[in-house]
Amino acid sequence: MNTAVRILLADDQPLVRGGFRVFIDAAPDMAVVAEAATGRGAIEQARLHRPDVVLMDIRMPDLDGLAATATITGELPGVRVLILTTFEIDEYVFQGLRAGASGFLGKGAEPGELLAAIRTIHRGDALLSAAATRTLIARFLAAPEPAYPAGLLDALTEREREVLELVAAGLSNDDIAARLVVSPHTVKTHVNRSMTKLGAHDRAQLVIVAYESGLVRPAR
Repeated sequence: MNTAVRILLADDQPLVRGGFRVFIDAAPDMAVVAEAATGRGAIEQARLHRPDVVLMDIRMPDLDGLAATATITGELPGVRVLILTTFEIDEYVFQGLRAGASGFLGKGAEPGELLAAIRTIHRGDALLSAAATRTLIARFLAAPEPAYPAGLLDALTEREREVLELVAAGLSNDDIAARLVVSPHTVKTHVNRSMTKLGAHDRAQLVIVAYESGLVRPAR
């Protein structure tokens, strides 16, 4: 029997947390294991319960969601963070990814979208909407100088670099497989090896490395 995805809800509004809990607990493959109303509370609950996924609000008292995300992903690399925000098209997208978040979802999303997002994050994939991706690329256009040393990518094979470029372009494994005329399993293997070599815990982090190493340049 499959183990339920264990979820921590971090939001300063009790009604928001309560609403999320109702339809998350109704899903057969998920369970809310803890709640937090502040950033520091989220960190404490994450340390205590080691959830699979944290649903993190950005604007919370006593440490915001971005700082809490950085601490949680730094201390507990197995914990994924999905940031829920009303402010998707702004600097929070870039900052959240740098902090270790695996994706973003607007608070106006339907319950089914949220459950699908949790499953996506839990299996190790990144969740970036089209709006979030545009914001991320715009951030690199504003500050295009690479932040990572060029030698960072030396550990990658030529094929792994090619796959990484396509990941950074937003292509799925199936799309990349079709482009390179290989199987999706082969693409997944290249992606996983690249994550291991580059110290990235999911595709979102690979996108960051691809841009900040200078491997990929945003089109101007």
